[in-house]
Amino acid sequence: MKEQVSIRPWRLADASDLAAVCNNQKVQDNLRDGLPFPYTKADAAWYINACLGAEPDTQYGFAILRNDRAIGSICVFRKDNIHRLTGELGYYIGAQHWGNGYATEAVRQICRHIFENTDIVRIFAEPFASNVASCRVLEKAGFACEGTLRANAVKKGRIVDMRMWALVKGDKEN
Repeated sequence: MKEQVSIRPWRLADASDLAAVCNNQKVQDNLRDGLPFPYTKADAAWYINACLGAEPDTQYGFAILRNDRAIGSICVFRKDNIHRLTGELGYYIGAQHWGNGYATEAVRQICRHIFENTDIVRIFAEPFASNVASCRVLEKAGFACEGTLRANAVKKGRIVDMRMWALVKGDKEN
């Protein structure tokens, strides 16, 4: 597949694009709680500044770009203590871009970057079990489903299951 998207570090100039992505209830329905709604340009600038100001080697946050415009966000957060060589992956793209393979390509790119430029050896993600599209993104990017985390979260007042997906450095796809 020809790369239709790329990732790069955030820039404050991306705030308007990010606000447009996150100011969508369909996007927020698949994310953890805590994002304001409506989501403003000021909220986006705060997030971008937090990414840019993060402690080195603790998180690796990037804009997902198409035609040099931010259409989403992708980040790996390093865990600590006995899990210090493990990173948790999180990502989202604007609803109008769903179904085009952009998230899968961005996941492949960030995993390649992490494995080539850090000492992290395992990347995992925990999408809601009901988020079939996100589970498919991870599967297509080479992640293995390690199981269902039953009654693992509360979203919109409902107790929900999550799926544990992981990719280990040296696995077939990376």
